[in-house]
Amino acid sequence: MHIAFRRRRALFMFFLLTGLAVASWVTRTPAIRDQLGVSLAEMGLILFSISIGAMSGILSSGKLVQRWGTRSVIRSGMLLLLAGLGILAIGLSSAVALIAAFGLMLFGLGIGVGEIALNVEGAEVERITQRPALAMLHAGFSLGTFLGGLVGIGLASIAFPVSWHIALTALLGLPVTLWALQAIPQGVGVETRKAPDERETNSTSFRPWQDYQLLCIGLIVLGMALAEGAATDWIPILMVDEHQFSQATGSMVYTGFAGMMALGRFSGHYFLTRFSRTAVVRASALLGVIGISTVIFAADPYLAAAAVLFWGLGTALGFPLAISAAGDTGPHPTARVSVVATAGYIAFLAGPPLLGFIGEHFSLRQALLVVLLFMGLAVFLARAVSPRPDRLSY
Repeated sequence: MHIAFRRRRALFMFFLLTGLAVASWVTRTPAIRDQLGVSLAEMGLILFSISIGAMSGILSSGKLVQRWGTRSVIRSGMLLLLAGLGILAIGLSSAVALIAAFGLMLFGLGIGVGEIALNVEGAEVERITQRPALAMLHAGFSLGTFLGGLVGIGLASIAFPVSWHIALTALLGLPVTLWALQAIPQGVGVETRKAPDERETNSTSFRPWQDYQLLCIGLIVLGMALAEGAATDWIPILMVDEHQFSQATGSMVYTGFAGMMALGRFSGHYFLTRFSRTAVVRASALLGVIGISTVIFAADPYLAAAAVLFWGLGTALGFPLAISAAGDTGPHPTARVSVVATAGYIAFLAGPPLLGFIGEHFSLRQALLVVLLFMGLAVFLARAVSPRPDRLSY
């Protein structure tokens, strides 16, 4: 049990560091846009560089885990993430958008490579301990974004150079990464090599597109991840451009979103011990629908800012609970977790830049109608996360 605790603590720190790194540049996106001198569409292209890196990492991460194990993949992902932040800082200090975009591409690659491995490792900890873990681990990400948001607000309010802010985040993250890696065991997720005929039999036994329940879980993850990603990338700019808040206030609103996500995930165990997983996911999606729809349609900027809190609370538990559901609702749990997590992270990272292109031609508020549609779909598909009777139930 002590070993399992050390693993959970290390995984929590990795999620925390990732959230802190994301918030470090998200809260400064208005300043980054101004320093690089780019338009909304050009900012969308810069954000799309994250998606290019992230999708490359996501699509390769499952195979990398099977070949090298979660520990090696987590280490590579975190080091790429920190290196990307360092290059982003160089691009900002020199005001060269291409360098900044390359840094964000490496940043996205690190997230894509590392996050799938972190979820596979977290699902393995759940299997060993027979207790929910992923909600609390994802709470680490939300706590990181909340703390990073507070730092971003403070530094933005004193006009601290954004390039130094990003660089210091990368430097501080390195010793944390090296320390936490010590608690992650070797070999988790590695698949032994099989004979050709056995590989053929095994490869045809798992067809995710033929598993209706898994497809529904994937759609829930897609909606929740898109809602979280849209908030992460666009809330500060949305509050500044659409609701006429200052940059510091826009960062504060995003920090409120992150704080509510952290609150929701830290309280997840309380609700899961009292209500079914289906009820928790459905209630979460309903809160998300209320929050996002209010942000879109409210004329009062303060009402829209308050609605962001419901947006954060509504998206808090859907992603980790759907990942847990993927692992305990059928055979091949590692493959199922990898498939669903991949869908989620693609939505989280690739969706927001596409919203930016829609926002350039219409508005960011109108672009959020896409997010609202998928969040509404999650309300109706929530039953898919119900565990099978012979498997872990919480």
